Amino acid sequence: MAPKVLMVAEKPSIALSIASALSGGRMSTRKSSTDVHEFDGTFRGFDVHYKVTSVIGHVFSLDFPPTYQNWEVTDPMDLFQAPVLKSESNPKAHIRRHLSQEARGCGYLVLWLDCDREGENICFEVIECTGIPETECGKRILRARFSSVTEKDILNAMNTLVKPNKDEALAVDARQEIDLKVGVAFTRFQTRYFQGKYGNLDSRVISYGPCQTPTLGFCVQRYLQITTFKPEKFWSLNLHVIKDGYELLLEWDRNKVFDHEVAMLFQKLVSDDGNLKVIDVSTKDELKSRPCGLNTVNLLKVASSALGLGPHTAMQLAERLYTQGFVSYPRTESTAYPASFDYRATLGALQNNLLWGSDVRALLADGFHKPRSGSDAGDHPPITPMRSATEDMLGGDSWRLYQYICQHFIGSLSPDCKYTRTKVEFSAGGELFHCIGQHVTSKGFTSIMPWMAVSEKLIPRFTVGEKIGIIKVEIYEGMTSPPDYLSESELISLMEKNGIGTDASIPVHINNICERNYVQVNSGRRLVPTALGTTLIRGYQCIDPDLCLPDIRGFIEQQITLIAKGQADNTRVVQHVLRQFTEKYSYFVKQIENMDALFEAQFSPLADSGRLLSKCGKCSRYMKYISTQPTRLYCVTCEEVYCLPQNGTIKLYKELTCPLDGFELLLFSMSGSDAKSFPLCPYCYNSPPFEGIDTLFGAFKGGNSVKLGKGAGMPCFLCPHPTCRHSLITQGVCACPECSGTLVLDPVSAPKWRIYCNMCNCVVLLPQGAHRISTTNKRCPECDSAIIEVDFNKKTTPLPDGSTLHAGCILCDELLHSLIEMKHGKSFYRGRGRGRGRGRGRGGRARGRGGPRNSDPKMSFRDF
Repeated sequence: MAPKVLMVAEKPSIALSIASALSGGRMSTRKSSTDVHEFDGTFRGFDVHYKVTSVIGHVFSLDFPPTYQNWEVTDPMDLFQAPVLKSESNPKAHIRRHLSQEARGCGYLVLWLDCDREGENICFEVIECTGIPETECGKRILRARFSSVTEKDILNAMNTLVKPNKDEALAVDARQEIDLKVGVAFTRFQTRYFQGKYGNLDSRVISYGPCQTPTLGFCVQRYLQITTFKPEKFWSLNLHVIKDGYELLLEWDRNKVFDHEVAMLFQKLVSDDGNLKVIDVSTKDELKSRPCGLNTVNLLKVASSALGLGPHTAMQLAERLYTQGFVSYPRTESTAYPASFDYRATLGALQNNLLWGSDVRALLADGFHKPRSGSDAGDHPPITPMRSATEDMLGGDSWRLYQYICQHFIGSLSPDCKYTRTKVEFSAGGELFHCIGQHVTSKGFTSIMPWMAVSEKLIPRFTVGEKIGIIKVEIYEGMTSPPDYLSESELISLMEKNGIGTDASIPVHINNICERNYVQVNSGRRLVPTALGTTLIRGYQCIDPDLCLPDIRGFIEQQITLIAKGQADNTRVVQHVLRQFTEKYSYFVKQIENMDALFEAQFSPLADSGRLLSKCGKCSRYMKYISTQPTRLYCVTCEEVYCLPQNGTIKLYKELTCPLDGFELLLFSMSGSDAKSFPLCPYCYNSPPFEGIDTLFGAFKGGNSVKLGKGAGMPCFLCPHPTCRHSLITQGVCACPECSGTLVLDPVSAPKWRIYCNMCNCVVLLPQGAHRISTTNKRCPECDSAIIEVDFNKKTTPLPDGSTLHAGCILCDELLHSLIEMKHGKSFYRGRGRGRGRGRGRGGRARGRGGPRNSDPKMSFRDF
C-alpha cells in the first residue's frame, strides 16, 4: 500500500483548488466534516496517496475555564492571573475529530494554511489535532508557503515546502491571552458598574479593548477638536486681471490676515498702484509617479474613500476574491514585489478584458515599467489580480473592488504621468501675487487610473517685466472652520501609523466600535462618536489617559513582533504586559467615580426612566420597564435590576405570578410573523432556580467570546418545576421531531393555536379557531405525550355529534392528528413521537422518534 500524505488547507475552497491543481482534476471527493479530496501522485520521489481536506478558520478559541465565567462570583481582578484554556471553536463541526481520523496512517502532514501569523497559529492547532508530535516539524510535518491559489503558485509551493514557524504561532497566542484577559476584566467591571445605574445607556455591554479603545480614542479626539473649535474671521485679497481675453483671479502670497483694517490697508496699497508687474515666470517639467504595489491598508483606505465600502466589508470581499482565485492573498503589509515576480505573465492574464485589454496589450508591446520600489515586510507580495473576470462573473461590490485591484496593478506598471507646471509671480503696491498653470504632456498611468489625473489649467503667456492693469481688488471675508469628522480612510492611516492592530485586524476593530454603538458611520463614511463613545474616552482620559492612547498598544505590538522573530520569550512578554494592566485596572477601579460623574451628566438614572409594568416579588411594588436597549426591569424600592431577553416586545402576562418567588410573569414576543411568545418570571430569568441550569442568553462576542452572567436566564418553557402550570413540565406536549427539544403549547396564541419547539424553529399549528386549548396532566398510553384538551367553536366543530369538547394525543388521536399542520420542520407520523419533558433537573427527559433521548434546555436565541 502506498504511503499516505494528509494536506490541510484553511478553507474548503482552498483545499479544492490545491487538490485540483496537484491531481490535474483526476480525484475523488467524499463528504466529511469538510470535504476530503483523494488522488494518487508522487511525493519526494515516492508514489503516495494524497488526502486533501481543510479546517474552517481557527480550530480552537481561547477562553477562561467555567469557574471564571460567572460574572457575579468572579472578581475581574482575578482574571489577570486566571488560567486560560483552548476549546474547539465550533464543536458541532467536529473538526478536531475529523483531522484526527484523517491523519491515521498518514506518513506526512503538509499544511496549506494562510501565510500570515494567524495561519501559522492554525498550523499548530492542526498539528495538535492530528496527534503527530511537534518534534516532527520539518521532517514529517511540512509547510507550504503561497500567495495565490493559481495552479502555478500551488505547484511552486509544493516544490518548496518549509518548516512551520513556531515563533509566529506563539506571537498569536500571546496577543490572544493579553486581549482576552485585559478586555474581559475591564469589560465586566464597566458593564456591571454602569448598566444597573442608567436607564438610557444604549448598549448591552460597555466593552474595553486594548486595540478597540485607542481606535475609538482617535475618533473622539477629532470630535473634541470640532466641538471646542472657535471660528475666527479672516480677510483676504482677491485680485482680478485680464490678459489675452482670459480673466484671472490671482492668489495672494499672504493668503489671509486676521485684522480687517490691515486687509483694507493692503487693498489700498494695491489699488493705488493700479498695475501688476510680472517679476518672475518659471516653467518646470514635473512627474506624478506611478503607484507602488497595493497592500492591505491602502486597499482598505481606497475601498472606504472611493468605493464607499467599510473596511470589514472590503476585507470580506477581498478574501472571497482570493479564495475564488481572482486575486492574490489580500493580507499583506508589503508594497514591493520580489525580484522574481513574473509581471508579463500576470499582464497576459488580463489582456483580453474588454475594459483594460487595450492598455495591457500596449504595455506588453511597448514595454512596461516595474512598479516603484516600495517596502518589503517579508510576508506576501502586494495584492495582485491573478486571472481575468467580468462584471457578470463577480457582480456588485466584488466587481468594483476587483476592478480597482486590476487598475492599480496595471497603473503600477505604466509610465509616470508627465506635465509642465508654470508659475507666474506678480507685484503690486509691495504685495506679491501668483498664478499657476498646468499642462499634461503624457498621461501615463493616469489613463488607467483617471481619478489620479493631473488637472489641466491653462494660463496666458507672460513675460518678465510686463505690466498689466488691475481690474479690481476685492476683500474676501471668511471664517476659519473646524476639521471634519474622521473618515474611515483617515482612521486606518492613524491606526497604521501608531501600530494599532494589524493589516488583518484593523477592519475588525473599526467594525467593533460601530457595532457597539460607540460611533456612527455618516455620509462620506465619516465616524461620528455617540454620547456613550465620547463619555467613555473622556472617562479614561480623566482617570488614566494611557488606557485610550495608542502608545501602550504600539509597545505591545512591538513585543509581539519580537516574539514572532524569535527575539523575545512569549511567556515573559505576556506576564510583563499583564502586570502593567493589573496595576492600571486596580487604579481604574479606585477612581471609577470620576468616570461615573461624566455618565451621570450624560445619562438618566434608572429611577427616572421607564414606565411601571409588573410587581416585584420581594416588595410587592411595581417595577419600571426600561425600553431602551438593553431592555430591563428596575425595582426602585429594592434597587435591583432584572435583565430581559432582547429584540422583541414585553407585556404583562394575565397578572399571573410565579409560584416560586411571587414575581408577576411577563410575556415576551419575538419579532416576525411566525415568532414565538413565551412567559417568563423576571427573577427566575436572571437567577435560575435549579442547580445545573446553565445561563442561556446574552453572549457578547468581540475577538474573544465572553459569556455574560447578567442578562442571561431561563424562560418558563425551560423551567423543570414539576407543579408550576407555566413550566416545561406542564406546558410540554411531546418531543420535537427535529431536535432534542420539547414541543411546548403557546397558551396565548389563540385563535391561531400552535405549539413550538423550545430549542429549534419547529412549529406545529393546532386546530384553528378553537375557544380554548390546554394541556392536561394525563399522558398518552401509546407514546407518552401529553393529552391536550380542545374546546372547539360550536359553529365549526369537527366532532360528528356536534359537541365541542375533545381530549386526545396530537400524535395518536386520528381526529386531532388530521387537524394539525407542521411548519418550519419535517412532518412526524402518528404513533412515532414519544414523550414530553419530565422534571429531572436539567429540563427532564423526552422520548421521540427513534427511542429515548435526553432533552437539554440549553438554547441559543440569536435574536435576543
